[in-house]
Amino acid sequence: MSERWARRLLSLYGIAGSAAFPFIGPYVAYRASRGKEDRQRRRERYGVAGEARPNGPVIWVHAASVGETGAVIPLIERILDVGIRVVLTTGTVTSAKIVAERLGNQVIHQYVPLDLKPAVERFLDHWQPDLAIIAESEIWPTTILALGKRRVPQVLVNGRLSDRSFKSWQKRPHLAEALFENLAFVVAQSELDGERFRAVGARPVTVSGNLKLDTDPPPFDPRMHKRLASQINDRATWAAVSTHPGEEDIIGEVHTQLKSRHDDVLTIIVPRHPERGDAVAADLAKRGLSVARQSLNEPVRPDVDVLLGDTIGDMGLYLRLTEIAFMGRSMVAQGGQNPIEPAMLETAVLSGENIQNFRDTYTRLIDSGGARLVKDSDALATAVDYLLDNDGARHKMGAAAFATVEDMRGALDRTLRALDPFIHPLVVKARLEGGFT
Repeated sequence: MSERWARRLLSLYGIAGSAAFPFIGPYVAYRASRGKEDRQRRRERYGVAGEARPNGPVIWVHAASVGETGAVIPLIERILDVGIRVVLTTGTVTSAKIVAERLGNQVIHQYVPLDLKPAVERFLDHWQPDLAIIAESEIWPTTILALGKRRVPQVLVNGRLSDRSFKSWQKRPHLAEALFENLAFVVAQSELDGERFRAVGARPVTVSGNLKLDTDPPPFDPRMHKRLASQINDRATWAAVSTHPGEEDIIGEVHTQLKSRHDDVLTIIVPRHPERGDAVAADLAKRGLSVARQSLNEPVRPDVDVLLGDTIGDMGLYLRLTEIAFMGRSMVAQGGQNPIEPAMLETAVLSGENIQNFRDTYTRLIDSGGARLVKDSDALATAVDYLLDNDGARHKMGAAAFATVEDMRGALDRTLRALDPFIHPLVVKARLEGGFT
């Protein structure tokens, strides 16, 4: 594909989006019916603002979902400290709740507009951002091109390109260049990510590390923790978190193997998508396993095999009930899940071998002895059995994971240094306009 055709294709993409815009309502309504959209705020997805634009400079920060939102909150807090207003967009109901809980009215939260020209243009017409900061790997062509046309600087922070995304962009180099040339700066998570962004045409690129490493450990409800810990008492526990379809079957098999050696073992399963709770519970029951569902406040009685963590925003709770965590999306699904949160809590980390999306973090953890990879259910059962039997090895592994995370911190300061040439002029502008607070 030539550069000319790449730009023509992007233009056609925008035209197609405009044509589809009048018919997108049923799709959004369907998502709302399944709890994936906020019914009361659906208009925001069409670019209709829910609040007035404040006076003075405004920075638009976008974080797709829960993980990205948590990662950028410390960055947003530092921006707020210099007196610049922030409009924060997210794409999920869960991430909106996290914004409300942790930032309250310090920022203006909006649901991100659909990547369709009428929605994006309406959003930009209203908010008129002076700077756009995009977290991780959200690449929306219409939005990027619209910001570029308006000459709004766009900075990608905590940038990551997975193996799959990188291969896809490599096949379309002119298309990639036509998009990435609109980015004023890319702040990548790792040297590998930095090399990949440069290879697809992004300039300039620097490496900061992972912003998630500079966040606090995941929060939890102390009262709920006390209640569950009392019910669990001194039972041996391990957790499989952020699991995907097919992995719960593996975890059920592993539990059965472990029970032959640890008759009181409790397995904690936390599906990546809690709305799968009904299906997961039914599958485990077919195996003859007794399940207590947290979403139903079912007690963890002595005969319960599995505590099913099918609730939103409680990862900190479940991780504090164990010292061993298997990370999902790594044995059946592809890419792995981020091991930072369990490592922050001095938890021994286990994972399948499909960890492409977090290769750099896992490499550091494995080298330090804080994480191990397992190839199948038998290897996972063996690893969990060993850690349950050996307190010293388990604690040493958890301590190594924690120390590794501590050593990897610093991404926030490096990201702020990269952003300073874009933010400092806005601070000056705010002072001159009398909007600095």
